[in-house]
Formats: sequence, structure tokens, C-alpha cells
Amino acid sequence: MTANNDNILAFYKPKGMTSFEVVRRVRCEMGLKKVGHAGTLDPLAEGLLIILTGSKTKMMERFLKMEKEYLATLRLGVTSRSHDLETEIVERTSETSFSEEELSRVIGKFTGKIEQVPPDFSAAWVDGKRAYHLARKGVEFELKPKSVVISEITVESYAPPILKIRVVCSSGTYIRSLARDIGEELACGAVLEGLVRTRIGEYRAEDALRLEDMSVSCAA
Repeated sequence: MTANNDNILAFYKPKGMTSFEVVRRVRCEMGLKKVGHAGTLDPLAEGLLIILTGSKTKMMERFLKMEKEYLATLRLGVTSRSHDLETEIVERTSETSFSEEELSRVIGKFTGKIEQVPPDFSAAWVDGKRAYHLARKGVEFELKPKSVVISEITVESYAPPILKIRVVCSSGTYIRSLARDIGEELACGAVLEGLVRTRIGEYRAEDALRLEDMSVSCAA
């Protein structure tokens, strides 16, 4: 890896690892103190994570505002508190088969500028605390909707109860919330079973560095 202290690095974050752990690995590998990431990926998600080092950390806001692209796997017919598989399934329904016309109609409702309520299990702020901290403690609270832009949603495949979609959206869009809302609109419920971030601006996941290419000494 380059010895330059000022870098824009595209990494592929594996499923099961936190975004902070990727930062820690890069900091260890390069021997730097000033390292940050531009856009958190949940531990259960994988894909492109932009790491900024040295003076490039000043560009953080620019990267945070860039358009994002995701491949999302939804499981229809179930719901959970976190809208993914981090928490246990709380409801199940048997109706998960829909026509192409029904799916197109529902998905079309979520393109353009929409109001979206963040998940309770998210990094949104509530009275100075992260929502996920409160949610895990069982504290009751209400998050306000925020405006986001989803410029494109396309169905990649559909084999009930699994629906795979590609989403191109603005910064701040919660794909878990989108899964929840699509499930509610279909009246069957849905959770996000898998998520891959494939693009941030012009940076693409297929060109990203892999953590396994880093030194063994920094793996612990």
C-alpha cells in the first residue's frame, strides 16, 4: 500500500465487519492517526467503503453527498424491529407472490423525492444519542421523516419470497427503511436480507481494494 499520508482509498468491506474496523485496519497498515470513512455500512452489509487519510479527510463532506448505488436482497413476508436480520423476526405472512405489474406499481411509489423515516436501529441522533443505542435498551422514541431522493429502482430478480433490487439514491437513504416501506405497501412485510454497496459517485466496488491484501500483522 502507498506510503503517502494523503489518500483516497476504495475498500470492499466484507459482511460481518464494522466500518470502524476497516478504518482501524488501514490505520494499522499505514501507521497513520488521521483516518476516516465516508459513509457507514452496517455490519451485515458489504461493499464499497471510501477511506480518507491525512489531508484528504477534509473531503469527507464531498464524498458523503455523492450518489450511491446498492444491490439489495429483500425477504418478503416477514418483519423485524431493525428491518433486517440483526433482530429476530416478529411477524410472518404467507402471501409473498406478486405479479410483475404489482411490483412495478409499488416500487414506482418510491422513486423521486420521498419522505423516509430512518430505522430505530440506525445512527440517527435522538436528543444527543444514537438511535440504535436507545433501541437496544428498549427506550421508546420517534424519528422524524427526512427527504431523500431515489433516482432509480429496478428489479434484478424475483423468486418468492426473495426480491432483489438495484437502487440508485442520494446520500442519507436507508435501504432498510426502503425494504420496510416496500413490505408495508405490499401488505406482507419485508426485511433486508442482504445489501451490497456497488458505487459511490464514480468509485465502484469491483475496483476496490480487499482487506486480505493487507499485512497479517494488522489483521488482529
